[in-house]
Amino acid sequence: MQTILIVEDKDSMAEMLRQTLEAEGYRIILATDGQKGIRCLRDSHVDLVLTDLKLPKKDGIEVLKSSKAENPLLPVIVMTAFGTVEKAVAAMKEGAFDFITKPFDTDHLIILIKRALENQRLITENLLLRDELEGKFGMPKIIGRSRAITEVAQNVQKVAPAKTTVLLLGESGTGKELFARAIHHLSNRKEYPFVPINCAAIPRELLETELFGHEKGSFTGAEARKVGKFELADKGSIFLDEIAEMDMALQAKILRVIQEGEIERVGGVRSITIDVRISAASNKDIEKAVQENLFREDLFYRLNVFPIVIPPLRDRKEDLPLLAEYFIAKYCRELKAAPKTISAEVLETLMSYPWKGNVRELENCIERAIILSDGDEIGEDHIILNRQMAREAALRNLPSSGALEDVAREAVRIAETERIRKALKETKGNKTRAAELLQVSYKTLLTKIKDYGIESL
Repeated sequence: MQTILIVEDKDSMAEMLRQTLEAEGYRIILATDGQKGIRCLRDSHVDLVLTDLKLPKKDGIEVLKSSKAENPLLPVIVMTAFGTVEKAVAAMKEGAFDFITKPFDTDHLIILIKRALENQRLITENLLLRDELEGKFGMPKIIGRSRAITEVAQNVQKVAPAKTTVLLLGESGTGKELFARAIHHLSNRKEYPFVPINCAAIPRELLETELFGHEKGSFTGAEARKVGKFELADKGSIFLDEIAEMDMALQAKILRVIQEGEIERVGGVRSITIDVRISAASNKDIEKAVQENLFREDLFYRLNVFPIVIPPLRDRKEDLPLLAEYFIAKYCRELKAAPKTISAEVLETLMSYPWKGNVRELENCIERAIILSDGDEIGEDHIILNRQMAREAALRNLPSSGALEDVAREAVRIAETERIRKALKETKGNKTRAAELLQVSYKTLLTKIKDYGIESL
């Protein structure tokens, strides 16, 4: 529920505005003079200020100035019975969203208020500088049918409606932010901002001001007040990625946010109440960090209310064909390339690869392949992988039981396939020259190419 501060000294007008705006679903705070209105700004969270221009003690312009000092993004609508052009210009110059002259139609005022709040929302989104357009306005795509990923998706659906803090754990590249976005989108906060911040990507000395903002003059170079990510995320969600990289002093401040729902800007002297759903992530063992006194135990237990472990790609290999198909379609569209398919041979190579970078590494691999491929099919030459890692993975996949002869035969197949592919690449597909390099007959090479399912270059 959004909160409107009404500063009006006429009781009948104040009561009429309160009843009208409460009927529209807003929470109302009333102040009968400018001084009380300024105090309410300091003591309460306010989404919009509706102030009369002529007030006892402090006038509407002073309320306007105080509003902008508290929060430069806070919309202020000024009312007056003395509607002169000069007063309107003065109010607009000080940052008023608009000016309305008494008596006015309440329907017009409601439209004005809705427009001001929507304008504030758009400005907030612009400040967040979200350049990841895909998934911003819709449910992030979670690709996969494996049991491992299905269980994660079910947990996401269960926890999303609550305000419960979620700790997402998993290796780098498994898609922790994607799941945090899904939790936000499935919650009742989806109309408000989702604000991700990578704690490892920002220098420690700057992270506090990035999260909590700072007051003008609070340190050298602080030439203006800065609104932090927590304030920008108010009523929405904030995602603290790589939270294990945060230093202990800042961890204590995050703990206070969770416990009290309050923040303080750097250099500030008062607390600011916020309503933010926190999700956090780490690819490190946080319990081990707690044991080594590198992470606060009390914060860990506050974050770990609902842990979700995202499985690595190697533990959900059955999802790889679906993921590859999705990324092929995505990058063909983004790069304006013709639709492409992937050969069975390439898919087999991808399935045997260990994917230490997980889904992110697969996505990068597919994007490169789309760029390199001129035809309508992605082949071996378009897939750039760590070949040594691929060979080691293939060898690890050798049968662990059965006759020694069967194991040896499979090892020979893997080694010969790799060597033949390399020879064909060196000779640009010339099989006669490749046979000479391999010191086998042309007929033998053709037979092995057919038996091993090696595609011609």
